[in-house]
Amino acid sequence: MADPMHQFQIQKIVELPTVTVFGQAIDLSITNSVGAMLLAATLVIVFYAFASAKAAVVPGRLQTVGEMLYGLVNGLTDSIIGHDGKKYLPFVFTLFAFVLFMNLQGMLFGFSGTFAGFTATSQIAVTLTLGLMVILTVVAVGFAKNGLKFFKLFAPSGVPWPLYFLLVPIEILSFLIRPITLALRLFGNMLGGHVVLKIFAGFVVALGGMGVLGWAGAALALSSVVALTALEFMVAFLQAFVFAVLTCVYLNDVVHLDSH
Repeated sequence: MADPMHQFQIQKIVELPTVTVFGQAIDLSITNSVGAMLLAATLVIVFYAFASAKAAVVPGRLQTVGEMLYGLVNGLTDSIIGHDGKKYLPFVFTLFAFVLFMNLQGMLFGFSGTFAGFTATSQIAVTLTLGLMVILTVVAVGFAKNGLKFFKLFAPSGVPWPLYFLLVPIEILSFLIRPITLALRLFGNMLGGHVVLKIFAGFVVALGGMGVLGWAGAALALSSVVALTALEFMVAFLQAFVFAVLTCVYLNDVVHLDSH
């Protein structure tokens, strides 16, 4: 049976020179992870280019899907952040679409670990970078909108003052681990789902090669692969949705700091 972890190995697809920045050597080569992210970004652009190319009052299929995704995130920003949500819609929607297409890309193009089938969100470096991007944006918005009052985020109002000695460190720690939880949630779900699919797909091949005695087991394993594939498509969408929801929640905390 093939190694189920082989699909997550980083491989160089374009060799580029190594540069030194502040004494640190950085390899600029394009890996399958970078290539998968570039492909996902390109697919988002191409999809919406075609979806909006012939915009009509009665939308076609592509326009309908594009408007549904946009409307979903637009509804999130409005319901969670409120009136100011429109300002942050481009950021949240870009994150949602990028994560969604990265998740779906590995499902639609296979699980071989090559450039086409590589799932970038199965790499903790990618998901952690996205998580840090969200938190740094939240901090920037918090200071831009509230100044030094941003630190009120760690001291909720209406609490007896002796409890602040316990509550403030907890709030600071909770804020600092937000990018980690964002990263681990997305990374863990995509990694785990692809590993399970690879294992059951291996069972199909291994049992099918045993002859008549193994065919029943292979059929059962195959039905499991079909069911798990459908589940993984749903997880791919839900993880992008959850990422967008939590981004809106974190932005709402600093946009409406006075009500915290």
